[in-house]
Amino acid sequence: MAFNKRVKIKSLLESDFVGQEVTLMGWVRTKRSNKNVSFVALNDGSTINNYQVVADPNIIDEETLKRITTGACIKISGQIVASQGSGQNSEIAASSITILGEADPEKYPLQPKKHSLEFLREIAHLRMRTNTFGAVFRVRHALAYAVHKYFNDKGFFYIHTPIITASDTEGAGETFKVTTLDLKNPPLNEDGSINYKEDFFERETNLTVSGQLEGELAAMALAEIYTFGPTFRAENSNTTRHLAEFWMIEPEMAFYDAEDNQDLAEDFLQYVIGYALEHCKDDLAFLDKRATDEEQGKKADQRSEMGLLDRLRFVTENKFERITYTAAIDILRNSNPNKKKKFQYLIEEWGADLQSEHERFLVEKHFKKPVILTDYPKEIKAFYMRQNDDGKTVAAMDILFPGIGEIVGGSQREERMDRLTQRMDEMHIPQEEMWWYLDTRRFGATPHAGFGLGFERLVQFVTGMGNIRDVIAFPRTPGNAEF
Repeated sequence: MAFNKRVKIKSLLESDFVGQEVTLMGWVRTKRSNKNVSFVALNDGSTINNYQVVADPNIIDEETLKRITTGACIKISGQIVASQGSGQNSEIAASSITILGEADPEKYPLQPKKHSLEFLREIAHLRMRTNTFGAVFRVRHALAYAVHKYFNDKGFFYIHTPIITASDTEGAGETFKVTTLDLKNPPLNEDGSINYKEDFFERETNLTVSGQLEGELAAMALAEIYTFGPTFRAENSNTTRHLAEFWMIEPEMAFYDAEDNQDLAEDFLQYVIGYALEHCKDDLAFLDKRATDEEQGKKADQRSEMGLLDRLRFVTENKFERITYTAAIDILRNSNPNKKKKFQYLIEEWGADLQSEHERFLVEKHFKKPVILTDYPKEIKAFYMRQNDDGKTVAAMDILFPGIGEIVGGSQREERMDRLTQRMDEMHIPQEEMWWYLDTRRFGATPHAGFGLGFERLVQFVTGMGNIRDVIAFPRTPGNAEF
């Protein structure tokens, strides 16, 4: 006889099971008892909603009832009956309860009270059992599914790009090294440098910072591809916006120019956020209330003008405003916060790298809709971006959202061999190490484009969580690789 004949709580709440005998399994959230009956709130992870178990002490023995404590895992069989109380249409009248796993109330850290997010990060192995994190990770799943569904339905192919690589796409140099050499006694060259010829790959390697370059190679054969995988940055940043390990979504498309790229990115973002709005209603309603409560604790000038659900609809219901970097600099330079020196970073001249405060001003105050900024100065962008005819800018785009600023960065890629090699030389990127990348310009080059979306940034935006460490199950940050 199969052990798992259970009905999920989500199914119980969506259909009429009254009168049926069922088996439930889950974790105890709370228990309250009087002389005549015990009420247990059960959660099995399928939904944010708990389900009420009614345990009659004449049917369930006292010893078992004693062992039903917050955090314990139990199996209940019984009949679904119409609920007497408010809040739920039905409940289960238990005919038998089996304790699958006890939780000592003296030691179990998640007792029914409000816990700080900092405390929950320290017990990340248990934090998914809270309403907040259960909701976050169900939404994260829905968004991941929506990403694959969107690209699959459009005829894109999913490519797995290497996690171990010898290239640093961004040229930032902040990579995690991969080696099997004896760190206490590495083989050395005559000049004292490490001899990587003796290493596993016979060269210096690192964990990938992006799958984009390999994605471009695939797009030169399969036309429309996307990657969705882990990426790593050894940036020593202890902020609410940085992780050392995170997931990137990177589509690359042959036969696309800068405008096609913008169209795809806008459509893609509206689709995945719309998917979450449609399929995660209960979780998002809870997270919306949570975000509103959190806003109450902030100073008036730091509060968001929109609630979480308002922000999500703001993105799905508005056409994105498209403006050039040059036009944005003019708007910012003449803006009140700039003139009154309210910006932390004042905008004085063309060429400045925009900060989150500038991006949010454009979205939330000036245009009151999501913004696609295009044609950035080439000096602040990567070598592979297509140079515009003005000689000063590249066909780059960033998409800016309320509350967070930049969420997507992309560009038309430079397909002209002479322009690309010239830019690589200017930025001291060795051509001989990138021979394979340059081959796609030598043989059958075509206009192509792509963009990157940090998946955790998207999950943060959709869930309203203020810290990026709270949208990935086990965050990797400086000084922290627990669990």
